[in-house]
Amino acid sequence: MANAWFETVAEAHRRAKKRLPKGVYMALVGGSERGLTVDDNMNAFGELGFAPHIAGLSQTRDLSTRVMGQDLALPVMISPTGVQAVHPEGEVAVARAAAARGITMGLSSFASKSIEEVAAVNDKTFFQMYWVGTREVLLQRMERARAAGAKGLIMTTDWSFSMGRDWGSPMIPEKINLKAALAYGPQIALRPKYALQWAKSRTIPDLTTPNLAPAGGGPAPTFFGAYGEWYGTPLPTWEDIAWLREQWDGPFMLKGVMRVDDAKAARDAGVTAISVSNHGGNNLDATPASIRALPAIAEAVGNDIEVVLDGGIRRGSDVVKAVALGAKAVMIGRAYLWGLAANGQAGVENVIDILRGGIDSAVLGLGHSSIHDLSADDLIVPDGFTRSLGVTPAQKVVEAAVKSA
Repeated sequence: MANAWFETVAEAHRRAKKRLPKGVYMALVGGSERGLTVDDNMNAFGELGFAPHIAGLSQTRDLSTRVMGQDLALPVMISPTGVQAVHPEGEVAVARAAAARGITMGLSSFASKSIEEVAAVNDKTFFQMYWVGTREVLLQRMERARAAGAKGLIMTTDWSFSMGRDWGSPMIPEKINLKAALAYGPQIALRPKYALQWAKSRTIPDLTTPNLAPAGGGPAPTFFGAYGEWYGTPLPTWEDIAWLREQWDGPFMLKGVMRVDDAKAARDAGVTAISVSNHGGNNLDATPASIRALPAIAEAVGNDIEVVLDGGIRRGSDVVKAVALGAKAVMIGRAYLWGLAANGQAGVENVIDILRGGIDSAVLGLGHSSIHDLSADDLIVPDGFTRSLGVTPAQKVVEAAVKSA
């Protein structure tokens, strides 16, 4: 299609909204409760300014980096997200797009496509796990991911299942049956292009979780069946996380860190990377934006483990701001889902290209030849912007004295 290309993530968002049934769209955009964290994740980037140069700029820029043992063409990673009912190819299309653009693919254990399908099209796939089930079951899932070719493991712990949303929670069926079809029928009738793409694929949205299928065989649980298993599983301790890390001999990320003390505990548990993340605002509402928590965490553990940021990335300039404040890379979620909804694999590639262009433009304007030259000196950080969570008052006094010395 001649007009399939879009020039901003905001345009991909508009097209996704126009194309998707209301319930599917609302499942993507909404955060928990009042949505304070969702808004702050994006608005916080707008509070940060740049200090650009105007001459002596570099003719070429190196945007590549290396995270969790994988070479990336730019400091962007695909964040794992749950069942992707926005497009028939779902995570497979996303993985192909990521491979085409030289970045890693994060696959959720709650994904609609299997680790085998996804790792087959992207050899830089990380498999994401929740603490769901017994240790034996966790090991079985891990071994399956290893056998499929996953290069790293992501353990997500920032998920409290706060379901209430002030603007209304979308109806998500247990499975696609006659009752669900009747309930969603009016919404789908208003989005004929969405219906047509599924009809052409001769499939229907799959709300099962193939990566959680029993090792001995049997049907995969539905999303809500998996939720029930999570709800019945005792929550992990730091000892549990250290144990799981010991079982995986490759790169291991702990996702959901927002406090300095938790970052240090993750380091002590042996992880190789952490994601500063508030689950995109879908966890505990009124948690500050992840970019606000990043500087203190990166300063505390950044020389010991790799730090990435997840939350609110909509532009290449957002990526640059995160890297300047201590992240090695960022993870994107809603942005690529909007691209997927707007134009499938090509739409995801389009989103990644938009981010690449914005990163390159910002690195150029800041007078650097590499993203590795970025620092907080390139930014205008207003007073009171950062949040040093998990730091005692006494530690804050010491930090302030060191900075002023």
